[in-house]
Amino acid sequence: VQLQASGGGLVQAGGSLRLSCAASGRTFSNYVMAWFRQAPGKEREFVAAVGWSVYRTVYTDSMKDRFTISRDNAKNTVYLQMNSLKAEDTAVYYCAARRESYSGTWSNQELYEYWGQGTLVTVSS
Repeated sequence: VQLQASGGGLVQAGGSLRLSCAASGRTFSNYVMAWFRQAPGKEREFVAAVGWSVYRTVYTDSMKDRFTISRDNAKNTVYLQMNSLKAEDTAVYYCAARRESYSGTWSNQELYEYWGQGTLVTVSS
């Protein structure tokens, strides 16, 4: 099972990027797909998640007005559209997957079974 994240890069403040995470090795039906990020010198934090059986999305409050998570189940791919990027958005972004049936909040990274390798986003000010 692999999660392959892509789409990171260097962008100026105020710009946009779209990250993609392609899952292979199995279908992720009944899995929550999420994005986390880890900035230099900081702990990894939750960004957003999207459900499978119900198209529900969850965001960290500070990002919900600028970031949009979506998924294409037919392609086994999840996306993160990031707009109005700021220097503090600079981080390695990871995609992850967990079963919807697990209890606990979608922001709890301990419940995620599968992780991608991360893609670096650098926002220049």
